[in-house]
Amino acid sequence: MRILLIASADNGLTQRVHVELRGRGHAVAVEVTPTGRDVVRAVDRHDPELIVAPMLRTVVPREVWTARTCLIVHPGPVGDRGPSSLDWAIHEDATEWGVTVLQAEEEMDSGPVWATAAFPVARVGKSDLYRGELADAALDAVLTAVERFATGRHSPAGQSTLAAVPGARTRPPMRQDTRRISWTDDPTETVLRKLRAADSQPGVRDELLGGEWFLHGGHPEFRLRGRPGELLATRAGAVCRATADGAVWIPELRARTGPGVPRACKLPAVLALAGRLPRIPRSSAPRLCPAGDGAPWSDIRYREDGPVGTLSFTFPGGAMSTGHCRRLLDAYRAACERPTSVLVLGGDRDFFSNGIHLGVIEAAPDPAAESWSNINAMNDLVEAVLTTTDRLVVAAIGGNAAAGGVMLALAADEVWCRSGSVLNPHYRLMGLYGSEYWTYSLPRRVGAAAAERLTREALPVGAGQARDTGLADRVIECAPARFRAEVTRLAQRWADSSGARSRLVAKKAESERRESVTPLAAVRERELAHMRRIFYDPTAPYHALRRAFARKEPATVPPAPPAGVADS
Repeated sequence: MRILLIASADNGLTQRVHVELRGRGHAVAVEVTPTGRDVVRAVDRHDPELIVAPMLRTVVPREVWTARTCLIVHPGPVGDRGPSSLDWAIHEDATEWGVTVLQAEEEMDSGPVWATAAFPVARVGKSDLYRGELADAALDAVLTAVERFATGRHSPAGQSTLAAVPGARTRPPMRQDTRRISWTDDPTETVLRKLRAADSQPGVRDELLGGEWFLHGGHPEFRLRGRPGELLATRAGAVCRATADGAVWIPELRARTGPGVPRACKLPAVLALAGRLPRIPRSSAPRLCPAGDGAPWSDIRYREDGPVGTLSFTFPGGAMSTGHCRRLLDAYRAACERPTSVLVLGGDRDFFSNGIHLGVIEAAPDPAAESWSNINAMNDLVEAVLTTTDRLVVAAIGGNAAAGGVMLALAADEVWCRSGSVLNPHYRLMGLYGSEYWTYSLPRRVGAAAAERLTREALPVGAGQARDTGLADRVIECAPARFRAEVTRLAQRWADSSGARSRLVAKKAESERRESVTPLAAVRERELAHMRRIFYDPTAPYHALRRAFARKEPATVPPAPPAGVADS
């Protein structure tokens, strides 16, 4: 069946629906459609049998939905209407929510229902929940709806004939007045809930140190206390701010800009506040910060379970700045000093890594120089994983990964993905040649022909497809909240097996052979020569594409043509 996906952005859910429908034999086209006219033009181009909108902010024009079936994925249960459904669910502390696939009609979110699915509301940020539990439910509902449509015999149910979920109702967009934090009155749990409901967009607007900011993300602090609203400390680029009864860590800020001024980038809070921060303590987490409830907050954590060490990291949006890379490398080296036989890298829910931090680069005084520093720091980290020969390393991808983040995973001995993961093993859409030893790691995994195809087509790859092509070794079928425990269980079983011991012997031999045939230093030098030329060429598409991505502007230039493996 010819299916057209229309979306306001080619986000994780759109990519996941694309991957799954394509894997079921459908001819799937994807169009980003910011306006109603874009929707009309996309339909005219593709002449689809069915239209699916996984994430659409614009209204589908009447001329489209009256002529063709158009299925809208609404992030709320039956009976719920409005553009801020998930925000309200988190804000009101719902424990269960739903996804509804309904047919587009005149009134928004009011059309007949083709499928629906429920999911638990985990206490995580909205974007994490959206890419995790909600995306799992949405995919199930979309696949059900598409199968029902394909039969030609199913009639969707009118919403008035279905039982509404408690709490579901028509609600307005959630405005900043509702999101506003009262630092003197709101307890920590309320502050965290407001921050979770606004992550990663639109953020919570606030005043701080003489400026207006949008706050992004929040984590509880269990020891520091101070006057409500006061900044208490910094750690790992985040700032700690006192609440009415405790404190929270805020990892990212975005400056509020006025009309006609380019949108500011989301940045690590300390970097965003540079030049404004008063003298406050820098609270350092341990080199290997323990995981678990009550432990100090850190974006990098470590735990041991017998012979298995797990080094997890949660960088907002999966973006890794120069500082992120250097801190993770330091923690990785410390983890390699521990008496373990298997080291798990990752293992948390949501993003694994998306490579270099385009926001920090865009905001830098010299973006070319910061690009160069960032890519070298990423290479240092990947090289450390590639050259680890005294233990086995597992990259555990609980969410999505892209570009250099995929190559970081491929540096490990094994790659384990949650069933909902989507990988984008390419750089072309950002106008880059690529680095992080991709010309070695990708062909080693999938072969030269498949590596060329993946980087040329620049299409998302689902977990099952990744396993089938060699990008991944194992797909773990579980809910997002269960991924960490499942990875630990499987890693412990592997660590105790005879196969692990023989694998380690073979790994050392392969490392020696590689250095005699294809030294990693030569691979790095060749890739970075390409990257340096792009970074320091002001006319290279990378700069305009980076700016559009970081500042949420329309891209005005096409990405660079793909670079083949042979170019290396």
